[in-house]
Amino acid sequence: MKKKTSIHLKWRLAGAAVLCVCLWAAVLAAQQSQQNIDAATTVTAVSQVLGRPTDHSIALNVLAPNDVEAYVEYGTKPAAYTGKTAVVKSGARTPFEVSVDKLKPNTRYYYRLRYREAGKTEYAAANEFDFQTQRPAGSTFVFDVQADSHPERVVRMFDAELYARTMASVRKDHPDFYVSLGDDFSIDEMKGTITPERVAQVYIEQRPYMGMAGTGAPIFLVNGNHEQAASYLLNGTPNSPAVWAGMSRNRYYPNPAPDAFYSGDKEPVEFVGLLRDYYAFTWGDALFVTLDPYWHSKGPVGQVLAQGKGSGDKKGRDLWDISHGEAQYRWLKQTLEQSKAKYKFVFAHHVLGTLRGGTDIADLYEWGGRNEKGEWEFDKRRPGWEMPIHQLMVKYGVSIFFQGHDHLFVRQQKDGVVYQETPTPADPNYDNPNDDAYKAGDHLPAAGHLRVTVSPGATKVDYIRSWLPKDEKAGHKQDEVAFSYTVKPAGQK
Repeated sequence: MKKKTSIHLKWRLAGAAVLCVCLWAAVLAAQQSQQNIDAATTVTAVSQVLGRPTDHSIALNVLAPNDVEAYVEYGTKPAAYTGKTAVVKSGARTPFEVSVDKLKPNTRYYYRLRYREAGKTEYAAANEFDFQTQRPAGSTFVFDVQADSHPERVVRMFDAELYARTMASVRKDHPDFYVSLGDDFSIDEMKGTITPERVAQVYIEQRPYMGMAGTGAPIFLVNGNHEQAASYLLNGTPNSPAVWAGMSRNRYYPNPAPDAFYSGDKEPVEFVGLLRDYYAFTWGDALFVTLDPYWHSKGPVGQVLAQGKGSGDKKGRDLWDISHGEAQYRWLKQTLEQSKAKYKFVFAHHVLGTLRGGTDIADLYEWGGRNEKGEWEFDKRRPGWEMPIHQLMVKYGVSIFFQGHDHLFVRQQKDGVVYQETPTPADPNYDNPNDDAYKAGDHLPAAGHLRVTVSPGATKVDYIRSWLPKDEKAGHKQDEVAFSYTVKPAGQK
């Protein structure tokens, strides 16, 4: 018996050794692959983007063209730094994060990055910026929102100077954070072969713009359809656009993962890890919730989006297959139900993840419970789910649902919930191409961003327009407030 046990033990040990060797080989292969990707990218300057703020910490994502070692010094007064982080080393074109921790809540901190390139003896000093830790209930604060920058659509929808002017306006608002609602990292319009290097470059090229706001306002990203971060593209290997997009998003931007401060998606995806695609947190008197159908739908959401307008799919697909998934639905219900916040804000690229419009399509499919004929199918199509997403938002007092995708400003209202379509920040044509998808509400064309001021008595939303200098005229100047409205806390009129 002892001999048999000894043989079995040897077999187990040998098997464990082989498994360890295989896992280590896989890790080395992944590291080598990532080094190859980094080497093939182009980075021209040091860039910084803040993310994941909490009551006691924040993360700074740094990217440099050369090998570098860096640290952050910080304090509660300008140019008076009382603390500094440990030194972090990184290779050329390889993003890294510096975590600033043990901070005080409800405090504004001033910081600057110190970095030294290989071969240099002195640390260079980046400009000083500042950030805010979590506000307590009863505070007044500002956050800003954009959607659909689409830098791949040069001239027809994107102008670099106009985008920079929008970001300069955001900095003037001095927001606590900045929410971007997707279609900022489009890879589905790439000509020729999509490669991991090309996908990484798309995320890199947004950093100078995102960094204009993101050095002082932590960035919160929401996936759009053009990112192609979607489960239908997975093929069981690391070589798929969805994997490349998911990895790049989380390498180049410090997105939240579930922890003591943030709740969110706990299910890892092979070759990506935690998706960090949907998450929630509380700041001041407000709950913030982001949603993502793309990683959780059975069907090709992006392709459905491209089919056209209306409530049906021109290729006969079943739009009930567009889903946030049961895990995300249960999480959303629990998050809204348990929050006692005065305001609840929900962010997604758009209603359901398909079609054009706001309240005009809010009755459909998983979002509203009815099919394209107006027939109630929710109970049959989502057995065990309490109610559709719109009805959840109504029941639990959502103040504003922020969406993008349609490239203009529209404010609508349904059952007490404001549906806020967010304008693109960089359209030099000042266009409203999908205006016909919105039958009601207040409509204005692009370009610009939303400034949202949250206070105990009311939340105010301002549409801040952006103009190229050549297009400014009387009544239409950079930073003009084109539209404003307020919402009261839940239960108040």
